[in-house]
Amino acid sequence: MGTPTTTATVTEKAAHFDHLDTEFAADPGPVWKAMRSECPMAKSTLYDGFWVPTRYDDINEIAHDHERFSSARVAIPADLLGQELNLPPITSDPPYHTNFRRMLLPTFSPKNMKAWEPTTYDIANELIDAFSDRDEFDGAREYAQNIPITVIARMLGVDENDRDIFTSWLRRLLELGPADREDAQKAFIELSEYLSDNIQRHRAEPTGDIMTILIDTEIDGERLDDSSLLGACQLLLIAGIDTTWSSIGSSIHHLAKNSEHRRILVDALDEPDGKVWYAAMEEFLRVFAPVTMARRVAQDTEMRGQCLREGDQLLLPFPAANRDPAKFANPDEVILDRQENRHYAFGVGRHRCLGSHLARMELEVALRALLRRVPDFSVAEGTTVRYSGGQIRGPREMPLTKHTT
Repeated sequence: MGTPTTTATVTEKAAHFDHLDTEFAADPGPVWKAMRSECPMAKSTLYDGFWVPTRYDDINEIAHDHERFSSARVAIPADLLGQELNLPPITSDPPYHTNFRRMLLPTFSPKNMKAWEPTTYDIANELIDAFSDRDEFDGAREYAQNIPITVIARMLGVDENDRDIFTSWLRRLLELGPADREDAQKAFIELSEYLSDNIQRHRAEPTGDIMTILIDTEIDGERLDDSSLLGACQLLLIAGIDTTWSSIGSSIHHLAKNSEHRRILVDALDEPDGKVWYAAMEEFLRVFAPVTMARRVAQDTEMRGQCLREGDQLLLPFPAANRDPAKFANPDEVILDRQENRHYAFGVGRHRCLGSHLARMELEVALRALLRRVPDFSVAEGTTVRYSGGQIRGPREMPLTKHTT
């Protein structure tokens, strides 16, 4: 579903809404705006049917209500991998979710993530070194995607030199999967086997990383079963990579198109209090929020005059909430010094992103490192920045040209 500008009504177009469509992925803002205004609780007939709320308050209500809206369904289409996913804690409801999340919280605390900052700068600068002698580079493939891959690989305790393999798995799962489900299932099996092998290695040789913590930790007096342990590792690898590289890439794309914003951030690189950068990072997270989740309706309910039935699928588009004019003035505009910014880039409610402190750190380090060494750049002339569709949106190809003064 592209921007609804033809004679067909927005409601009629919403019936064919497809979050996997590349046209929608290129510019979702106008679609969210039209749907929010005319059919804020839309119903698409695709993928066995699913509801699409688009207003901030509705998305907030749904995300907080695990009794009416279960997290057992986090992806649409649900049969992409031929099975329901077990990726704790996001696919679990309380009380298991609460206990699982509590177990992981200390690992992703602000203090621990701050300790990873020097390592992340080292990774970013090594990547910049690789294209420092060229006038052109791909901001997505050569830079944005590689920072979170390397960081999470080290945190999990798997080989960071396998990052090209991780990228391939994620692309086959999240980007190409809807069009080739057989290959997506193969990629998921390969990822599962890789992580299972690493889990066995960590059991034999504990190393103190996140995988070891998951192996050793007990919930309600019992250690994680093999399925939950594997699912948690799958989630950390997938969620720790694609979401953050999408945020980094989208922010770089914006800066490539907006020299004024680029100059503001370059001038504030050595600002002692970091206020300019803090506000800018929160605004980038709001405007370019990459993640849309899904839910399953757990009991019959009514919202916005619509009857949602038990078993119905529902898309939970946090990016749409972040563009709601009822909550944000000029919501489609990037305002670097925006002060009121209670965005949902990391979701909201019990399932708010566990790795939000890690993602914030990686985003800021990635942009600071790039702007310090490449302060002036733009989208390469005659090229197109390609965005992925689906429930994680971000640039996958971004040819950039460096400029010298």
